[in-house]
Amino acid sequence: MNARVALVHDWLTGMRGGEKVLEQIAAEFPGAPIHTLFHFPGRISPALEAHPIRTSFLQRAPGITRHYRHYLPLFPAAIEAFDLSGFDLVVSTSHCVAKGVIPGPGAYHLCYCHTPMRY
Repeated sequence: MNARVALVHDWLTGMRGGEKVLEQIAAEFPGAPIHTLFHFPGRISPALEAHPIRTSFLQRAPGITRHYRHYLPLFPAAIEAFDLSGFDLVVSTSHCVAKGVIPGPGAYHLCYCHTPMRY
């Protein structure tokens, strides 16, 4: 039986250290969906873009591409709103709120926790 795996990352706005870690983890789970608060297409690697990317309601927020930090108070609610039922394993990479994702009943949650954000 193959485990259904979901990947979770804070946001996908560029290829920095956390995204490079996510890229390596994602390589171990081809086709696993990446759940993220928001995604700016074209700013991450083709390897990550190849995965199904599922964004939160913040993706449609006005001005999100330029002022996403202004939405910080909504980040916890947005990450908790993901429906991860049906997945056996949730792997999150987090420097902010992705670690707060709520896995489905009976699922395991493994978090690679980065140094916290500095703002």
